[in-house]
Amino acid sequence: MKKVVLSLALVAFLGLSLNSCRETKEKAEDAVENAADKAGEAMDDAKDAAKDAADDVKDAADDAADEAGEAMDDAMDAADDAVDSVKEGAEKMANDAKDAANDAADKVKEAGKEAADKMKGH
Repeated sequence: MKKVVLSLALVAFLGLSLNSCRETKEKAEDAVENAADKAGEAMDDAKDAAKDAADDVKDAADDAADEAGEAMDDAMDAADDAVDSVKEGAEKMANDAKDAANDAADKVKEAGKEAADKMKGH
């Protein structure tokens, strides 16, 4: 009877040990599965972040190109304004010179008439 009780105790101990190993194996499988899921999610997140970063770089490049185009347009407008201003200044100077030449010619004519009148009168 003693052997039977010891044998039953040994069988019970082995049964509990095997049960415990199965639970440990299941827990380990669950942990590996969870880790794989988290790794997959992390990869997806990294992929999304890289795509977002690429989109941001593309948007920034587009914005920079737009701003460069606007700056060129502004520079062209400024150059056109400067040309117009120089043109207007040159026209004003030409008109002023013409007016001064006409005034000088009038004064010369007047002085010539006065000289002629003085010669006639003497």
